[in-house]
Amino acid sequence: MRTMKLGTSTLEVPVVAVGCMRINSLEKPEAERFVQTALEEGANFFDHADIYGGGTCEEIFADAIHMNDDLRENVILQSKCGIRKGLFDFSKEHILASVDGSLTRLKTDYLDVLLLHRPDALVEPEEVAEAFDILESSGKVRYFGVSNQKPMQIELLKKFVKQPLVANQLQLSITNATMISNGINVNMENDPAVDRDGSILDYCRLNDITVQPWSPFQYGFFEGVFLDNDKFPELNRKIDEIAEKYEVTNTTIAIAWLLRHPAHMQPVTGTMNVGRLKDCCKASDVHLTREEWYEIYRAAGNVLP
Repeated sequence: MRTMKLGTSTLEVPVVAVGCMRINSLEKPEAERFVQTALEEGANFFDHADIYGGGTCEEIFADAIHMNDDLRENVILQSKCGIRKGLFDFSKEHILASVDGSLTRLKTDYLDVLLLHRPDALVEPEEVAEAFDILESSGKVRYFGVSNQKPMQIELLKKFVKQPLVANQLQLSITNATMISNGINVNMENDPAVDRDGSILDYCRLNDITVQPWSPFQYGFFEGVFLDNDKFPELNRKIDEIAEKYEVTNTTIAIAWLLRHPAHMQPVTGTMNVGRLKDCCKASDVHLTREEWYEIYRAAGNVLP
């Protein structure tokens, strides 16, 4: 597995992260096989959140990987906090309690990375800064980042938070690529020109913040996958054509499309299927040409100005 630096951190991470949101759908032997396969593929970066399965996903993962001190140094654990039932919460009290809960469930003394989940409209960045300072000084969290945040929200945090924000987890796929499309359609009077996120992609590149695309196979908001979907015949024909050329699956090409972008993204997989996980990891070795990247982009229904 090819590796990269995560943001401005010293962490050397695989270019594909393993999302664990659905690991609670697996029986223990299946979960063990899934985690072991990820490690064998060099995909040792595992993404969690305190709300996944109400916390059970972190517990199941820790049991499946047979967490111990020696193993811990060979895996990279990222978790997220800030979503509560019916509200978002970036208060100092909640952040600290959430991290302690994740550490207990993951059977570890520290998180490599903590991300603030969905933006909290009532955020008091001074409290976030206090929480981050406590977590860093205690050794409970080594690096920090955000999820689903736009530039000015990040700038507000940076006014008070002294730690670098190394990652921003954002929804992005071939069919959910508005953050790319609005940069292509500058000064155009069409829908793709609408900037819905404050040019977050360019902002992250300018500030060395790693973009972590989530739901890389989804269209809409969890409406389904676009691969092998009759709703996207032209896109699937093009992906299958390119997959045949590289002798890989369509899953591999969908991830390779994201990895081809010069922002040096780190896609977060969501599959619990061992075969598809392997296919995701193979994308590390596929480098699409500029022509192929644009062909896939256009086949998804995007029109160049």
